[in-house]
Amino acid sequence: MKPPFLKRTRFLVAFTLALAASASTWLYMNHILRPQQIAYAAAHNVPRGNLSDLYPRWLGARELLLRKRNPYSPEITREIQQGYYGRPLDSALPNDPKDQQGFAYPVYVVFLLAPTIGLPFEEVQIGFRWLLIALAVASVLLWLRSLRWPVACANKLILAVLMVGWLPMVQGIKLQQLSLPVAGLLAGCAACLSAGWYLAAGGLLALATIKPQLAWPFVLWLLLWAGSDWRARRRAALGFGLVMLLLLGGAELILPGWWRMFLEALRQYHQYTQNKSVMVWMFGSVTGRILEAISFLACAVYVWRMRREPATSAAFGRASALVLALTVLIVPMFAPYNQVLLAPAILSLLWSEIRRDPVLPVIRLARIVGGVLLIWPWIATLVLSAAYPWLTPQLRSSLWPMPFYSNFLVPIFIFGLALLHSRSGHSPNLRESAAQE
Repeated sequence: MKPPFLKRTRFLVAFTLALAASASTWLYMNHILRPQQIAYAAAHNVPRGNLSDLYPRWLGARELLLRKRNPYSPEITREIQQGYYGRPLDSALPNDPKDQQGFAYPVYVVFLLAPTIGLPFEEVQIGFRWLLIALAVASVLLWLRSLRWPVACANKLILAVLMVGWLPMVQGIKLQQLSLPVAGLLAGCAACLSAGWYLAAGGLLALATIKPQLAWPFVLWLLLWAGSDWRARRRAALGFGLVMLLLLGGAELILPGWWRMFLEALRQYHQYTQNKSVMVWMFGSVTGRILEAISFLACAVYVWRMRREPATSAAFGRASALVLALTVLIVPMFAPYNQVLLAPAILSLLWSEIRRDPVLPVIRLARIVGGVLLIWPWIATLVLSAAYPWLTPQLRSSLWPMPFYSNFLVPIFIFGLALLHSRSGHSPNLRESAAQE
């Protein structure tokens, strides 16, 4: 048993490093990346307003609920641009952004935003920012419960600090992205399942469909799992169905025919943003889509085998983490903030390393590479933060992308490692061969 003073020393060192790493990410965002973006916008006449991804949804909710105006209409889109960019976009100006910032969400998102529509948006921004920080901390605790990882309180604190200072999380907080509440709802769903609160789990998952592209893989997993033992698990599917029925029914009442407008808004969104998945961005359209299909099938085969696992098992938590890692790979958007969905897979792999689970040497090497890619943004922001007093505008212009160098590789490595970990965790032969190595 280690002496208490040694444990305290190790905790203080680890906590200090975590605090320094997280603080460096925030310093980088506020004092290196943001000034660079402002300078670029001024030099190229790019409009900048509040740049809050919450604003289009908040304004659409306010106009629909208070003034009965259609949030999908071109008029609302122009008003959104006035606040988001500072002025309506002009297609004749070559440097104007392509993203029109239309209301490209299911209309029932307004029910979640309804309590805020009577407040000034500046106050809503402040409250939402603190909500996202609280969700970042809560999601760590919820995923630890789902994964059945008994972590000491001191280590939970370190993990929470790292989560709040993780580059995808910080970017999401700065942009006020709704991907973060969706990630929190998914974490809450998994934790409720592990606690046996199936109705609540299904309801939280239904709320997460405000971003359908992030929620649908987990919806398929939940329905597969519930259907494999319907008598014992039907409340999860019923909770999901009931809340979805309320959301869809309420949406139809306040805006009849909204789903056609939503689909058209979604089509226009993908048309003007030309979004791609991580796989398509990395490997091209044809190869990328083939790899997406292979990844989906590999994940599907594993979760099919795990469909009878109880939600109280670590295997169920690993399967849920794998599904979310797959989501990051195949969703048609490669923005770093979506990588917050990788958190449970990363925690699962970290726990495996701490337990020193036997793995093949080649997998161990891949984990080391994946770990370096994962911590690279912290290494880069620490270096840039330390060098900040000496960074000239020219140096900032060339060095600011450093923390994003591993952006496209991290999801690929995490999914691959999570898939191997999930399969090896239930393969006696592989465990034996790894032990012999």
